[in-house]
Amino acid sequence: MSETAKQQHPKGLWVLFGTEMWERFNFYGMRALLTLFMVNSLKYLESDSAIFYGGFLALCYLTPMLGGFISDRFLGNRNCILIGGLLMGIGQLFLFFSASIFGSNLDFAKSLMWFGLFVIIFGNGFFKPNISSMVGSLYPKSEKSKLDSAFTIFYMGINLGAFLGQFICPIVGDVKVGGVQDAFAFKWGFLAAALAMFMGTLVFFVLKNKYVVTPEGRPIGGLPKHNTSDDFEEGEAQQANFNQTSILIAFGVFAVTFFLFRFLLVGEFGFSSFEMGTLVKGLIYPFIYSAGIALATLIVSDTSITKIERDRIFVVYIVSFFIIFFWAAFEQAGSSLTFIASNQTDRHFFGWDMPASMVQIFNGLFVVIMAVPFSMLWDKLRAAGKEPVSPLKQAMGLFLIAISYFIIANNVKDLGNSGLLAVKWLILLYLIQTAGELCLSPIGLSLVGKLAPKRFSSLLYGVFFIANAAGYALAGSLGAIMPATGDKFEKASKLGIDLQAVLDKKITPTAEQLALLAKEQIATTNPVFAGFEIHNLYEFFMVFVVLCGIAGTVLALLSPKLKKMMHGVS
Repeated sequence: MSETAKQQHPKGLWVLFGTEMWERFNFYGMRALLTLFMVNSLKYLESDSAIFYGGFLALCYLTPMLGGFISDRFLGNRNCILIGGLLMGIGQLFLFFSASIFGSNLDFAKSLMWFGLFVIIFGNGFFKPNISSMVGSLYPKSEKSKLDSAFTIFYMGINLGAFLGQFICPIVGDVKVGGVQDAFAFKWGFLAAALAMFMGTLVFFVLKNKYVVTPEGRPIGGLPKHNTSDDFEEGEAQQANFNQTSILIAFGVFAVTFFLFRFLLVGEFGFSSFEMGTLVKGLIYPFIYSAGIALATLIVSDTSITKIERDRIFVVYIVSFFIIFFWAAFEQAGSSLTFIASNQTDRHFFGWDMPASMVQIFNGLFVVIMAVPFSMLWDKLRAAGKEPVSPLKQAMGLFLIAISYFIIANNVKDLGNSGLLAVKWLILLYLIQTAGELCLSPIGLSLVGKLAPKRFSSLLYGVFFIANAAGYALAGSLGAIMPATGDKFEKASKLGIDLQAVLDKKITPTAEQLALLAKEQIATTNPVFAGFEIHNLYEFFMVFVVLCGIAGTVLALLSPKLKKMMHGVS
């Protein structure tokens, strides 16, 4: 093979690029509209919508554990991608029907939405770990050093799809008529997302046999029973070996940690409330956290694992823990940052009043612009022998997201209750967060691909995505502590109520005033986080500065030790 050919990425990468692009169009297009649809059409509170949003995203990244297991043991990557793509497209159609009938049957529309989200969750579980695993399988053992570059290019496909979805779905779905939200337009955004998902699935089905193959021409991601010794490292076991004791211990760990997390989150072990918000926070969130710990316990109990493999697996675990804090901050884009863009931001952009759901489009746009330069940067640093070790790159990502929130915190500090944040500050926030994302997310995907034993490949991607899930669950909890924004004070003022005085406990609202505020979905108390009352947006954003700053510092300090545990993997 010529030197030029060696430098090229296989054509299968571009097939997976295109498949993932359409899937992310579907997912991010829907994500841009979801919380606004819940609030404006289905009449949920903003705080409840943030909890639901976090729970939904968290489950989307929990089910890859199941999808990875089914793929590794039974169906293979290819079949799972096709199943997942079809399920996600069908789920979007249920959201379309929900957004079509809510005006005549609100309760049934809510049921359709929950069922549609349920189908999307399982579809994502089949799709997500398997397409990421296939990227790593495209490269022979001698070219694994190219995976950081490959995953950065793959990540550009993810965000090209995100950009298109966050542009097109809001254009057709987030519409205002006379300055008032058109609650009936969301359905067209969901329909566009469904069509994109079916398109991505068709692209993969048509091109997989021709291009998604090894350098020798063997199909990648087929049925596990067709794997050969060439798919594994020399001396590597080809099957996991979980005994009955290991499985029982994992279930025990799950049960104990589930009830521990439930108590920490809702203050009780039992179930005294079946209200949806409490169920999500007290059932789904503990399930996600405990499932991650239980799966991690199960994997390292495999008796076939060598010491080197165990060390590398622990690197994946440690890095996965720290990225929880990144995603908890980053995923405010779909909840609190969208509400702020809607309620307290001047969104005029070159004379155009941008829809609130579209402001987050800049993340996808910046990734498309910056992904290749970042890929070239890593290649150049590697050639010069100066490339940072992967965990240090991810620590840089955490530092950058802390910086982005520090800047936005200082720009909302003096807004008061009626001032508007200039949209340029949200754009700057997304620019800095995008740089952080490119230091963390594709590098994490690449790291799992390089460190995971083949027999655990999809399952360890499941662990990695559970860390994402835990971050999204935490994002939901943190999004719910956002204090009242400008529109709430304006609505209260029109009702003759001084909301600031109510929140400061200077006046006590009457029963009639409480009913009026509840009807307008306005809380009468400030949210609390870790025992501290959050009075304003400055304090809200500083929560993310502190969490990500501390996490980034600790991960940076651990990086030299983690490098040793990687045993020569660059």
